[in-house]
Formats: sequence, C-alpha cells, structure tokens
Amino acid sequence: MSVQLHTLLTLSLTFTQSVCMYSNNHWGEWNDSQLQPTIQKLMKGYNRYLRPNFNEGPVEIGMSLDIASIDAISEINMDYTATIFLRQRWRDSRLVFPGNESVSVDGRLVSLLWIPDTFIPDSKRSFLHDVTVENRLIRIFSNGTVLYALRITATIACNMDLTKYPMDRQVCTLQLESWGYNLQDVVFYWTRGNDSVKGLDILRLAQYSVESYYTSVSEAVYETGQYPKLVLHFALRRNVLFFILETYVPSILLVVLSWVSFWISQSSVPARTCIGVTTVLTMTTLMMGARTSLPNANCFIKAIDVYLGICFTFIFGALVEYACAHFYTMKHHTVEDLHRELQREFDESNGNGSIPMFRSTQLNRSVEIGSTAEEPGEQSASSDTRNNAGALEKVSKQGCGLSSVKDASRRVVSVFTVENPHEIDRRARTVFPTAFLFVNILYWLYYLFF
Repeated sequence: MSVQLHTLLTLSLTFTQSVCMYSNNHWGEWNDSQLQPTIQKLMKGYNRYLRPNFNEGPVEIGMSLDIASIDAISEINMDYTATIFLRQRWRDSRLVFPGNESVSVDGRLVSLLWIPDTFIPDSKRSFLHDVTVENRLIRIFSNGTVLYALRITATIACNMDLTKYPMDRQVCTLQLESWGYNLQDVVFYWTRGNDSVKGLDILRLAQYSVESYYTSVSEAVYETGQYPKLVLHFALRRNVLFFILETYVPSILLVVLSWVSFWISQSSVPARTCIGVTTVLTMTTLMMGARTSLPNANCFIKAIDVYLGICFTFIFGALVEYACAHFYTMKHHTVEDLHRELQREFDESNGNGSIPMFRSTQLNRSVEIGSTAEEPGEQSASSDTRNNAGALEKVSKQGCGLSSVKDASRRVVSVFTVENPHEIDRRARTVFPTAFLFVNILYWLYYLFF
C-alpha cells in the first residue's frame, strides 16, 4: 500500500513540473529577458480571506451589466425574470506582475482569489449557469486589476402600480449591494455611467417595450451599517394593442349589439329578451377572462375594470330600457282598453236616452241625469247646467285645501308618464350611442394623457 502511494505521489509531482515548464514556455518572455511568473507564483503567499488594501482604505469595485433577456414579467407575483452578465473590476496589488498583458484563468480557480460579496437584495430566486461548466470568467491584468464576470438568472421583485392597466408604465429596478463589506471596506461605482448597461436598447418583450433607463449610485442603510449600492432603473411601457384587440373591441361590439334591440318591435318579446340576456352574460364572461392574468386581491381599480364596467352598464341599461318600454306599452294598452270600454258604455247609455257624467276626481263613478218628457227641452237643459255648475263649485270648495298637493303630485306623475311608449325606443337610438361616445372620449383622454 505504501509503495503504491509513493508511486502516485511521484507521478503527480512529475506531472506538475511538466505543466509548470509548459506554462513558462507558453507565456514567453517579458522585457525580452524575464520569464512570466506562473499562476502558482502569483498565488504564493496570497490570502484570499483578506480583501485588497486591507487597513489602507476601501476597495473600489466597478460594475457593468449586459442584459441578455427578460424572460417573464408577472403582474400576479409582481416580479420579472432576467438573465444578466455581471462584470466586476477591482485592483489587487498582490496580483501585480511584470509586463502589459493579461492572464485568463479557469473559472474554477475563483476559490483561490478574493472576490466581492455582491448580491441582489430584491432577488426571489437566482442561479448561476453551469452548462457546460460554471459560467465564470477571471482575467488578471499585469497591474493587478481583476475582471470577474459571471452569467446569472434571477427573479427580481418589482413593485407595480396597475391603476392604469393596460395603459400603464412600470419602473423596475435592479439593485446590487455588498453583503458583508460596508462603505469603509468597499465602494461600488458604474464603470461608464449609463453606458455601463448594455442590451436594453435592443431588447424585445412580448407585452412591453423599454422606454428609458438610467443608473444611480446610492447607499443601503441597515442596522449593521451603511453599505454600497448600485441601482439600474428602467421604465417599461405596456403595448396596449394586444388588449385593444382582445378586450376593448369585443366589449364595444357587445355594446353595439345590445343597441340592435332598439330597432326590434316591442311585441317581439323573445327576440329582445334573448339579445339582452345574451349580451349581459357574454360581457360577464369577458370581464372574468380579463382578470385571469391579474392579481386576485388588490386594493386598486384598474383602467380595464373601469371600461368593462362602463360597457356592462350600457348593456344592462339596454335591457332595462326594454323592460321600461314594455311596461309602458302594456300600461298604454290597458288605458286604451279602459277608454274603449267606457266609450262602449257611453254609446249604450246614449241609446237608452241617458248621459253619463264623470267627475274629474272619480273616473269610475258616473251620475246619470235622466231627461223627463213632462218638462220642455230648453228648461231641462238650463236646469242641468245649473246643477252641474253647482256640483263643480261644491267640489272645488271642498278640495281647495288639497289643490296644491294634487297639482304637485300630478306634475310628478306626468314626468314618469309616457303617452307614446314607442318614443322610448326612438330616443334610446340616439341617447345610448351619444352617451357611450362621450364616455369613451373622457376615458381615453384621462388614461392616456393624465
């Protein structure tokens, strides 16, 4: 066993020496005379647990980002998923070597170097890509500058205001902070300002378009101290064309369909009822479908909810309009039947030689005043006139105290009295489209420009 172990150690040492000789020959010469030091020489005496410039001041770490993709933006969870290339630069004087070249080493050697403890505070889930190997890059420059790049995918929270959905504009952020090193240890900065972020200009999203973006430098204050923080702000404008075709146009067509009943005869009860009930149920289904991609519990009313509510009100109003028109039509037919019956009784009474008299306050009671053959015609007519005048004067005196109340009640009743029920449909043909057009103008002006 000991012989085998000794043989393995001998082979390992031989392989290591050959690799070192290859590395020296590969990197060539610096200054035409000195051979480049190997990575093993750079790592000699290096303590990865101590940051650069220890006890000499903070380490300045420059950041830059490439946004590869924004895969999903969820209004339900209020977050977005992005794949980014994060690049960090800092200077470590312990890694200075002669020359003006750079050395790219395997990403797995990151465990031998000190690296910043950068993290994304608003991240819900994140992972480092590892196909086919961990997507890391370490490049060491001759002046001791270290470039550390990696590709990560993170789901990051984004507080959204959905009041104007789907004409909304969301501002999301991507924050980078140091986990354990405060401002006395490290300082973050963007390497090229707003130009430090690439990829947002050419990004194509399903429902959004990137309107603008900018970077800022801030500080994160916690109970344990103040920490460096970099923030990327980007504004997303939702593309409303999809919602116009899927929600707004169908709801407008349903409202217009409900107006078709105004041109159908009031006697066609099944046809008008079918149109009213069908449009109401279809509008309810459309409202439920429009809310499937939105949070179930929220404390604000969205623009699409307002519009669907307006359309539902007009559709339901068209159904109520037919109910009112049908009610007044039936009432009008009842009054006409009553008039025909009274006219028939009047004609029958004329045939019997009697004249029915109706008081203004009692339509269903009649007083017959017979004409006798013993009195002359002129004397009978004059006596009837005097009797009627006396009766009317007596009634007017008795109802003098209630005349004002009766007049007011008659005026109130006259407001709700429709002499021609077909006039309701004729007016609805103008009132409903005009009101709907006016409400649409106010709606789009408010949500697009305010």
